[in-house]
Amino acid sequence: MPDVDVREPAGPVRLTLPARGLVVLIGISGSGKSTFARTHFKPTEVVSSDVCRGLVADDENDQSATPDAFDVLHYIVGTRLRRGLLTVVDATNVQQAARASLVALAKSHDVLVDAVVIDVPEKVAAQRNRARPDRDFGDHVVARQHRDLRRSLRRLGKEGFRRVHTLREDQVDTVEIVRERPWNDRTEVHGPFDIIGDVHGCASELTTLLTDLGWDLQLDRTGRAVGASHPAGRQALFVGDLVDRGPDTPGVLRLVMGMVAAGTALCVSGNHEAKLVRALRGARVQVSHGLAESMAQLAEEDEDFRAEALRFMDGLLSHYVLDGGSLVVAHAGLKEAYHGRTSGRVRSFALYGDTTGETDEYGLPVRYPWAREYRGRAMVVYGHTPVPTAEWVNNTICLDTGVVFGGALTALRYPEKELVSVPAEQEWYAPVRPLAPATTEREPAVLEIGDVAGTRWLETTHAGKVKIPEENAAAALEVMSRFAVDPRWLIYLPPTMSPVATATRDGFLEHPEQAFEEYADWGVERVVCEEKHMGSRAVAVITRDSHTAARRFGVTDGSTGVIHTRTGRPFFADTTDLVDRLRATAAPLFDTLETDWLALDCELLPWSAKALDLIRSQYASVGAAAANALPAALTVLEQAAGRGLDVGDLVARTRTRLDNATAFRAAYGHYVRSTDGLDGVTLAPFQVLAAEGRPLAVTETHEWHLETLSRLEGDLITPTRHRYVDLSSATDREAATAWWTEMTADGGEGMVVKPAHLTPGRIQPGIKVRGREYLRIIYGPDYLDSLDVLRNRHLGKKRQLALREHALGLEALTAFVEQQPLWKVHQAAFAVLALESEPVDPRL
Repeated sequence: MPDVDVREPAGPVRLTLPARGLVVLIGISGSGKSTFARTHFKPTEVVSSDVCRGLVADDENDQSATPDAFDVLHYIVGTRLRRGLLTVVDATNVQQAARASLVALAKSHDVLVDAVVIDVPEKVAAQRNRARPDRDFGDHVVARQHRDLRRSLRRLGKEGFRRVHTLREDQVDTVEIVRERPWNDRTEVHGPFDIIGDVHGCASELTTLLTDLGWDLQLDRTGRAVGASHPAGRQALFVGDLVDRGPDTPGVLRLVMGMVAAGTALCVSGNHEAKLVRALRGARVQVSHGLAESMAQLAEEDEDFRAEALRFMDGLLSHYVLDGGSLVVAHAGLKEAYHGRTSGRVRSFALYGDTTGETDEYGLPVRYPWAREYRGRAMVVYGHTPVPTAEWVNNTICLDTGVVFGGALTALRYPEKELVSVPAEQEWYAPVRPLAPATTEREPAVLEIGDVAGTRWLETTHAGKVKIPEENAAAALEVMSRFAVDPRWLIYLPPTMSPVATATRDGFLEHPEQAFEEYADWGVERVVCEEKHMGSRAVAVITRDSHTAARRFGVTDGSTGVIHTRTGRPFFADTTDLVDRLRATAAPLFDTLETDWLALDCELLPWSAKALDLIRSQYASVGAAAANALPAALTVLEQAAGRGLDVGDLVARTRTRLDNATAFRAAYGHYVRSTDGLDGVTLAPFQVLAAEGRPLAVTETHEWHLETLSRLEGDLITPTRHRYVDLSSATDREAATAWWTEMTADGGEGMVVKPAHLTPGRIQPGIKVRGREYLRIIYGPDYLDSLDVLRNRHLGKKRQLALREHALGLEALTAFVEQQPLWKVHQAAFAVLALESEPVDPRL
């Protein structure tokens, strides 16, 4: 039953209210609730029924709008509670039904709810209302509200409020509000921590683990461990289940209670502590799962120790939120919506986890795998369900490695993320079922649909968490499963690239001066301008020999590499000859980089080698139609003009369109050249993506990449021309602009501007600046006549996409170089394709 707080006037009245919960004001009209709310809370914290009535009816006194007003009020209150904000409801709330709906709302969001009753005499309230011109209801309304309030006061304590604070008229002006944070909010405690898994009465293993972690044990006169401290000031965190099953539950409790009392440790409750508390209080509980051992061992202790142990276990919280919200510790884990919340539902999840409602062949509940769906920012560390090996799943980790069952006692050093374990001295208690298999036992090269299906959040070094929507993943899965190369070769997919900001110069949609200005504004001092080859983006992964392919990539069919498109598809039905030629050409790089495999980012030239059908159907058809129709139209118009018809403007427009069509045909024709199979195909490499031991796309400058690739010679290689620009030098900028102008005059695609050094964060990794004539291919022959419209393009979404895809590509390369499982590499590479894909209904 909650506290009912009625205070006599003896100095200031202190009200302790939840800092992030719900406060329900209760009082008749004219009691001063709104004045009280304005005095003690921020305007944004107060949700007033009168204001909501005004929102929906333009009249705060329109009682006919009350149902709609309370719909709005409940929506606002619910949204604020979901976001963890203190919310004060300013309404009369004198009827039980009104209060019940608010209490239910608070409980649905797992927050505490307090009531503040402002109890003033009926006559005082009526007099105040008569003095307000906006209150036109009679005294009978106040009288009815007062009767409802009097009836309510007798049962408020049973309605679900944590505390009920009652203020008389003479106390309202002396109130002092104290905002009480949830007891589980320890965000100001930053560690470092040693987080220790389920101990289950294994006191000897616990002291060994603490010693290995560098802790100094404090012993009493009989040699028992009663506390511990760390010379580096670390703090221990116990995930619960200190008791039951093991040989020395009292020894574990004595040590942990001493550490908690000294401030060197924190501990959350486990389900075994909760059950032991009930048993010690005499409740009827099923004596199973090691409870009998604890009861017998505690019976050997004196009454004072048992009482102290009972108080300690009974006072344990369900979970802690620590380190600014970056760490959550709960016995059975905790999904993100429950972090920092307070309710029976939250405590139940934290102590017991979630189940599917089924039982296994051993008669035990089947645990719902909440960690697989976890996408929260906070790291969640837990225990409860023993596993052979602690491993990370979506920024969560289970530290119960079954010490009492003969496994090990495990600790996680935070923030280092280092695991330390000590083996059990013996099997102290036979498990009902074998330990659940660790996910780490999964075959590293096995891919599962669960790795990529559904909505996922992937953690990246350079862009934080990246969301992969389910509908995009479904589209990518269709492409990847039907058309992609062997996923063992697929260690990288290239990202999209953002265009430069729209040019302001007449006659141009894109121009280098905008790229230079953007990078200068971002704090970049030096950029490289690389020729943009109009070809097909290609990723080449090659090995010295088939033995390397088998050892490093797991490919045993005798192949030595692959060259694939930006969507992971093979370029041609058979690229063996092209791979062999590239391997021979790249021999100097194998030696220089001391590696037996390479991944290169390239363009495959000419464009027509891969896109000839597209050119014929989409571009050549337009060019041919224009070449035939426009001259004929121009002839007819000139004849009409010769007869004196006023068609001069139309003649000029048609001539312009003919000139534009001729320029359009020249633009795409620039990238069409004859090839015979793979003869005539070349590669223009511009970045070494990775080699044995390091992801070079991350660790080296663009200058290094271009210099290294310049060693590749032969008829297979088309060099990537480039130049560097000091952005503080007007001369450098002008020279680069002149180079771009010359390069694009006859239809050349343009250049890519990149920071000379890798710049993680929100700076674009590259910006493309395309030529004036080339852009006819993209926007159509007559695009220069529509520059005003085209200049309204919005690049924000494109640029965010470029950053996310770039980060995912680097994650895939890094994971492969570090020899992480193939499924982790594939997750990141697949995510790039997903972000590029048009969403589809995942049910299809």
